[in-house]
Amino acid sequence: MFARMMGVATISPWRLHEKMQRGAVTVFDANPRPSWMNGHVPGAVNIDASEYPERDLPENKNSCVVFYCSGPWSGASPYAARRAKQMGYINVCVLSNGIRGWIAAELPMEQGETNLS
Repeated sequence: MFARMMGVATISPWRLHEKMQRGAVTVFDANPRPSWMNGHVPGAVNIDASEYPERDLPENKNSCVVFYCSGPWSGASPYAARRAKQMGYINVCVLSNGIRGWIAAELPMEQGETNLS
């Protein structure tokens, strides 16, 4: 919800899951590190939404890049997504409803470095 207000496209948890199965996306978790360690989208890279360097992003600026945080009203992932767009990335979006939406859809999770699915 907040992402759309900030002019950033959103993606549903199921659509993201489909893209991940095809290997066609890079996912970034903008939640605090303890939250990421507690549970995250499989393969998601934990970043600081305000300070991540461009080297954390894929080299190809046409790559699909998805950011998420805790939920629909958190500003961390929309902020990170806007930052990626300012760096020239074209295919950028935010996971609708954040990690809460992913959990509600009962999709696989990882905790720390261990897969929970």
